[in-house]
Amino acid sequence: MQTLIFYTTDSCHLCKQAEVLLQELQARHEFILESVDIAADASLVERYGIRIPVVKNALTLEERGWPFHLADLLTLI
Repeated sequence: MQTLIFYTTDSCHLCKQAEVLLQELQARHEFILESVDIAADASLVERYGIRIPVVKNALTLEERGWPFHLADLLTLI
């Protein structure tokens, strides 16, 4: 089963929108979703700080940064 990593942080309004899309995708397709708060790791803040929300396939390492749509996320699973 595919695992998607959702890079996010608290009080990110775009992340809230992305989370709704991910929930919609998860209602239709089976995959594991791991949320990672980038604020807990300085290297993640450096890498994703201005790009979040970002969704990454844990196996292929393919990423989608905001803005993305349901169809974009579907290509990751």
